[in-house]
Amino acid sequence: MLSNIRICDLQTNITKHPYRTPMKFGGRVVSGVDVLEVRCTVETKSGRRAEGLGSMTMGNAWSWPSQVVSSDQTLAAIETLAQRHAAAAMEAKVEGHPLEICHTLAKLLRPIAAEVTQEAGLEEAMPQLACLLAASPLEAALFDAQGKALGTSSYRLLGKDYVGSDLQPYLGNDFAGHYLDEFVSPQPQSSMPIYHLVGALDPLTDADVDQPVGDGHPETLAAWIEADGLTHLKIKLAGDDLDWDVDRVARVSRVASESSRGATTDWRFSLDFNERCANQQYVIDMLQGVAKVSDDANGRIQYVEQPTHRDLARFPENTMHEVTKMLPVVIDESLVDLESLHLSRELGYSGIALKACKGHAEALLMGAAAQHYKLFLCVQDLTCIGANFLHSASLAAHIPTVAAIEGNGRQYCPAGNEGWENKFPGMFEISDGTVETGLLNGPGLGY
Repeated sequence: MLSNIRICDLQTNITKHPYRTPMKFGGRVVSGVDVLEVRCTVETKSGRRAEGLGSMTMGNAWSWPSQVVSSDQTLAAIETLAQRHAAAAMEAKVEGHPLEICHTLAKLLRPIAAEVTQEAGLEEAMPQLACLLAASPLEAALFDAQGKALGTSSYRLLGKDYVGSDLQPYLGNDFAGHYLDEFVSPQPQSSMPIYHLVGALDPLTDADVDQPVGDGHPETLAAWIEADGLTHLKIKLAGDDLDWDVDRVARVSRVASESSRGATTDWRFSLDFNERCANQQYVIDMLQGVAKVSDDANGRIQYVEQPTHRDLARFPENTMHEVTKMLPVVIDESLVDLESLHLSRELGYSGIALKACKGHAEALLMGAAAQHYKLFLCVQDLTCIGANFLHSASLAAHIPTVAAIEGNGRQYCPAGNEGWENKFPGMFEISDGTVETGLLNGPGLGY
């Protein structure tokens, strides 16, 4: 097919970015991030060449929260895997559509990861989530390069005229005869609400500020709401302190109500427990607690994210059937393959969170599966900045039923957006709570 490509050259690069304020999630505090970038040159059947760009924040605290291996070791292992996987991709000399190439290269991840951890003397195997993270910049670069080589959006190259087979090899018999273009929009949404993160350490009002950062950016949730015109708030919760969690949601809602737009805004909250809840009863108790203290807060909760441990097979007792009677419950860390998706449905989960950091091909496939099975869909990021935030946003803007996108890089690491905000000001300069995803309409992944 004319859309088939082969890899001609691959280059990787790592840059370090400190956070302006620390972020706490899942019981861990993160103060900076490494970004791994891949530049991939490809050639089409007709001899057209182009370079694609893929980058991702290497969130090891999220993808490999080990109790055995140190954070420095997990980060080094993930970055080593990413670089070796890129080298293996060059040696493999695979040709085809990026979807097919990514599917083939994914089979190399586990063996390379095993080599990396063995050579480093690590006492724990690298989890699948960390492997997906390591491969994600290359996947993005491949899709980006293909579209640029053909002078069109890569989201327009997903039908049977461009891909060698239907979705059955990737998603099972339910998808025989179906292609990704049935589940992906060729044009991005013109704009989308942005979910602003309210971290567990983030001050809500001036009274919560002990030591101002003084860098010119908002320092409290109240200030962010006024500056960016926010309407969607993602609230990080403890998951093991019921009174604190109930009070936190109620306080956030109060700050929203007391803002200059409080009475006229249709607020939406998502609640993220980062796997810290013991069981679904904790979630039910927490939601009922919020309802008792704040009618406004209760009515604003849109969905709950990953309440209990990510290992669904190991803890099958952690069902969500009762919670999903109240509102959608999505998996995030649990979603690493098709098997985990099916298991989550059996356990009562009613939605999934797509993330570019799990790989572009994987995100497209899981987005298609979610639509087919009528699951709630959202797109979240990994404190994405610069190019990887634009990639995450482009993904969200092309997946039907996704109503909003998370983007917290501007909060914690605005320096990482330098240069990109001039090219796409509507994606980084926010005044009405939305980002102008319609700007991401160029060839490749749009940026």
